[in-house]
Amino acid sequence: MTVHPSLFSTISSTGTPLAHRMRPKKLGEFLGQEQLLGKGKPLREAIERGIVGSMVLWGPPGSGKTTLARLVANHTDRKFVLFSAVTEGIPRVREIIKEAQHRRSIDGCSTILFCDEIHRFNKAQQDAFLPWVEEGIITLIGATTENPSFELNAALLSRLRVFVLEPLKPEHITSIIQNAIKCLGNDLPENKSSISVTKNGIRLLVRNADGDARRALNTIEAVWEHAITLESAPDSLSADFIESVLERRLARYDKSGEEHYNLISALHKAVRGSDVEAALYWLARMIDGGEDPMYLARRIVRIALEDIGLADPRALQVTLQAKDAYHFLGKPEGELALVEAVVYLATAPKSNRIYEAWNHAQQAARVHPAEPVPRHIRNAPTALMKELGYGLDYRYDHTEGGHAAGQEYLPDCLKGVKWYEPTNSGFEKTLAERIAWWSNQKKSTR
Repeated sequence: MTVHPSLFSTISSTGTPLAHRMRPKKLGEFLGQEQLLGKGKPLREAIERGIVGSMVLWGPPGSGKTTLARLVANHTDRKFVLFSAVTEGIPRVREIIKEAQHRRSIDGCSTILFCDEIHRFNKAQQDAFLPWVEEGIITLIGATTENPSFELNAALLSRLRVFVLEPLKPEHITSIIQNAIKCLGNDLPENKSSISVTKNGIRLLVRNADGDARRALNTIEAVWEHAITLESAPDSLSADFIESVLERRLARYDKSGEEHYNLISALHKAVRGSDVEAALYWLARMIDGGEDPMYLARRIVRIALEDIGLADPRALQVTLQAKDAYHFLGKPEGELALVEAVVYLATAPKSNRIYEAWNHAQQAARVHPAEPVPRHIRNAPTALMKELGYGLDYRYDHTEGGHAAGQEYLPDCLKGVKWYEPTNSGFEKTLAERIAWWSNQKKSTR
């Protein structure tokens, strides 16, 4: 999202936030999201032809969802109605639908209903849109920062095209900030002829924005307003000056949304890939974002079981001890216990053979859910059961040579299966040797 210099003359200091004043008015002024709006892209062509249907725009804050919805309305000559699922409810939706029906009957004008934060409606409330989208009374454009697959009901989602917006690139944010500086320069007090921002200052603003255009504009506006209130306002705003004004950057993290799942996936895969630094980074991101440490502890234990397994049996002990240490120490000292566990797991030998073996066993149990236990290994606590042959011919392994009788313990349909195949990594190499030894012992006693 950007504003060209030609627009500056129309912008005045009205008390309206800078981010709103600089909102693009034409599709050609929209910066970023080339994957959707580049030359020849289907969405761009649909907007230019004025044949846009109902859709949901999914992307992070400040990526241009609201701006894009307004541009759709501008390019298609439709009535644009802004609605927020945060502050308004179903009664307001009914009013909008009634107005849209009347508008259509009078002059044939169609209505675009832009529902910001559409995920705030529960799935039953979302049904209120269905008949009107189906009949074409409204073109629904929903905006959400959450994954539509999780947050929108299947019936509504099937009637919407999903367009994914990405965080803006540094070069986009740079252009936005530079244009904002020119815009703000038009409103300087009489005692100040000009204020500039150093290159390092712009870099800091870009980094602070994290791909969020709104954050970038709000930040430069706050810095600018602070500067012009000083008795001796600097002619050039340096990175140090800007940093003194900025508040601490907030982590982009939603403990119940998609970012929660994205970051825990990144942490898990970094440990699995034995990348210590990446594992520490994603752990720090989650802790800094306010994630429940006990959730992290549970997932770390799971990683020990799934990805290290018996290649290093001590991994389970380390992770459980980390959980107990956090309970004992609390925040922030206890965080180091989780850190130690993550580093231990990332550097440990890896094996998922236990995980795979258990999956195979579960699958076999589902495919063969009623196979009888072989008679010779059934318990026989009553005389009748003994008469029926329960436990007959069972050989007590401890009395056999090598403690292995070599008898069969699986149902006939599963004889000979091999689900657990140890790797040659870590302790599993020892386990492979043990399994081979027991196999030889059993063969010798059959």
